[in-house]
Amino acid sequence: MTLSAAAPNPALPEQESCAEGVRPPLREVILARFRLVAAAQDKAVAPLTDDLVLLDSGLDSLCFAIIVASLEDELGYDPFTEAEDVFFPVTLGDFVKFYERVR
Repeated sequence: MTLSAAAPNPALPEQESCAEGVRPPLREVILARFRLVAAAQDKAVAPLTDDLVLLDSGLDSLCFAIIVASLEDELGYDPFTEAEDVFFPVTLGDFVKFYERVR
């Protein structure tokens, strides 16, 4: 075997950690879900910054419903049904903080 055969292939995606409990930060999970749903619904999403007004994101109400439902499946909770003082986030930063607060 040559050294090049044993070296990792940089073109392949990095392998995820096998350690239990190792999860990406909640913000990254949420942003990834926004991008995934936008692509699946064939929507052009605005740059995902904390000050992005959700109504100006390029996503419609169906996209947001899919995002919330799929985040509930992935995270195991829905802050819109679990929080005592529900409010509707205006910006992406508000959306992320709402999920972090209930977590």
